[in-house]
Amino acid sequence: MSSFYIFLLTLILFWFSQCSYARIFTLQIHHRFSEPVKKWSQRAGKHFPANHWPEKGSIEYYARLAHHDRVFRGRRLSELDGPLVFSNGNETFRISSLGFLHYTTVSLGTPAMDFLVALDTGSDLFWVPCDCGSCASTADTPYSSVTLEETHNESGYSKDAWMGDQDITDSSAALWHGYLDFELSIYSPNESSTSKKVTCDHSLCTHHSSCLGTFSQCPYSVSYVSSETSTSGILVEDVLHLKTEGNDPAMVDAYITFGCGQVQTGSFLDVAAPNGLFGLGLEKISVPSILSQEHYTADSFSMCFGRDGTGRINFGDKGSLDQEETPFNIDPLRSPTYNIAVTQIRVGTTLIDLDFTALFDSGTSFTYLVDPPYTRLSESFHSQAQDKQRTPDPRIPFEYCYDMSPDANTSLIPSMSLSMKGGGQFAVYDPIIVISVQRDLVYCLAVVKSQELNIIGRKSSDWK
Repeated sequence: MSSFYIFLLTLILFWFSQCSYARIFTLQIHHRFSEPVKKWSQRAGKHFPANHWPEKGSIEYYARLAHHDRVFRGRRLSELDGPLVFSNGNETFRISSLGFLHYTTVSLGTPAMDFLVALDTGSDLFWVPCDCGSCASTADTPYSSVTLEETHNESGYSKDAWMGDQDITDSSAALWHGYLDFELSIYSPNESSTSKKVTCDHSLCTHHSSCLGTFSQCPYSVSYVSSETSTSGILVEDVLHLKTEGNDPAMVDAYITFGCGQVQTGSFLDVAAPNGLFGLGLEKISVPSILSQEHYTADSFSMCFGRDGTGRINFGDKGSLDQEETPFNIDPLRSPTYNIAVTQIRVGTTLIDLDFTALFDSGTSFTYLVDPPYTRLSESFHSQAQDKQRTPDPRIPFEYCYDMSPDANTSLIPSMSLSMKGGGQFAVYDPIIVISVQRDLVYCLAVVKSQELNIIGRKSSDWK
């Protein structure tokens, strides 16, 4: 509240005795639009802080106070001005050859370096390859540079070619022209003038047992659901380059804590997120949490995935009044996640009453369900599918696959939607994935049987 006041200091000196020289200061605090300040301004012949005093309680009164806050605190109150986006824009895009995940470019450090990162609501830490001991190669590999190309067929389906074509249709191919041949980067704290060490006494340092001392650099290690996939290294602070939206965007440089990923294993070395992972979870170390804690944005973000492989992400987006909502299931004994409750699934014309919880995870390519939800959903889909079922192929992880004729009609494939706790509806754009097998096209129900967790993955998160 200090920005609301002008301090008028009056010095009063009291002598208590010949041996007492104590000085007592009293401080009078007056509101910047208060009557005493107004009278002082008039006596001084100054019109401060404006040419006329706004009436207390009026719209102008509060507007001037808010304007003063913005000037005083700069962009730190940017939640009043709307969402923030990455300096390169809020666009996201799906790349099938890199795990069928959605990616965007982020800009870090000084001078700024761009990274092509996968967006992951299933984890918290943002990390990039850094001072590498074991990272995905940046040269002479299929993923050392990312080339987006049109991959659609005459039937109108986008083709998620299993052997590596990018899932970008004709409408979005031109949009992503600027990302053609994106060269993967490697970060180094020593190369950025704005980089800062994160020591073991930092509030976001959680691996204290691995610390060499209180002021040594904080190590981190994160393991993921995917088999033998992990990242480890040290935490660092540096500038994440953002901007406001609108016709006259303002640049915002926000200091964040992220992972200098020195050692990656598993999928990070070949098929997914070779240039970093952007964790969007609920823990304090996630970028949305840091932006909120530091008063850059409101404590929220939005992310939408379109049917054509494009999407967008905004930090501080508070949504709309008419949006549907569902509560998260928060377990106080576990780390918070985007865990929701599903009460019903509609497959085609069939309603299936169920009661299970699932994690919304944009960093998981497909949807995984345990029994009985998996069996009830897949058998209902199979009973309504009108095409010939394919013989199981050990290269394909899906159980229910069908031949697709050249004149296939999407209206004949059973649609799907989920009913959430609270009554919210989640309509799935494409419950199927189309795969090119030699010269044939095959479509499969993009749901995998799980033994442990229910996960609504990226492929089922293309929202209507």
